[in-house]
Amino acid sequence: MSTKIAVLGAGANGAAIGADLTRAGLDVTLIEQWPAHVEAMRANGIRVELPDEVQTTQVRVLHLCQVAELREPFDLILMLVKAYDSPWAARLVEPVLASDGLLLGLQNGMSAHAISDAVGPGRTLGTVIEVSSTMYDPGIVIRHTPPERSWFAVGALSSDAAGREEEAAAVLRHSGRVEVVDDILAAKWMKLVSNASVLVPTAALGLPMLDALQTPGMRELMVAAGQEALDVGGALGHPVLPIFGLKEDDIAVRETVVETMLDFLYAGFVRPGATTTVLQDWRKGRRSEAGDLNGTVVAEGSRVGVATPVNAALLEVARQIEAGELEPDPANQALIEQLAGR
Repeated sequence: MSTKIAVLGAGANGAAIGADLTRAGLDVTLIEQWPAHVEAMRANGIRVELPDEVQTTQVRVLHLCQVAELREPFDLILMLVKAYDSPWAARLVEPVLASDGLLLGLQNGMSAHAISDAVGPGRTLGTVIEVSSTMYDPGIVIRHTPPERSWFAVGALSSDAAGREEEAAAVLRHSGRVEVVDDILAAKWMKLVSNASVLVPTAALGLPMLDALQTPGMRELMVAAGQEALDVGGALGHPVLPIFGLKEDDIAVRETVVETMLDFLYAGFVRPGATTTVLQDWRKGRRSEAGDLNGTVVAEGSRVGVATPVNAALLEVARQIEAGELEPDPANQALIEQLAGR
């Protein structure tokens, strides 16, 4: 009997991954909360515009409200909603997750425990995702990183799910490279280090990631934000781990880890014109995951006594943008530096 798979949250990354799995012949159901996007996928399939080709895939897709109508459980649920939606989304699908099924949060932020609280540690695997996609029109995804340039990490949070990582890894390999890691929470914190240095900083300027990095002074600001996150992680007891396909030797010198990760990310995953999910959310009038990214660094830093002035400044600028007091603009760089006392 084939594995029944659900993709909960079929936005840019979710739809692209769901299309990959469907094209591989797997039994996949997409579940999405944007009605127009659902109807577009039902009518025309999901169109994924890759760097070198365009793929259109017919997919099975449900409106979010139809979860209550489901009767057959899923063996594997890939959750790609925003990090701040993790608690309610995991509880929404808990009744339709098989008793021996697995739920994976393919998300930014430290959402793994919220998922485990909802469905139990034996049905939870932690994950890290590095896939770059954007979506502005329903039914159409622009995927900057095709499967050969996409990357995932999978790991168990506890002994209850240990040994089952390969079940998920085998599925995700249809959409990218996959590593099974022993300390998934440390790996997720390393991704948070990367996110803290890139997502809100570049979005605050209203620029694509490459353009923001080339702005005088921004690289230093981005590295400072990432270094604060790395220092907080160390105080929390998280070891420095290689992610994105880096090797142990690449991160042997702690003082250069953030710069190494930044350069590796930009070289391997960032394409001209690509913007962060934070800027995409702001352009759509939505709140971002800033609180789950830089906000987590600030909150945990306060708890363990590590100063995080750059992340606090980024969080404040994000707050002002989401309150309508500021617009994403290159002029915000000076405000961030002022608030951070740099």
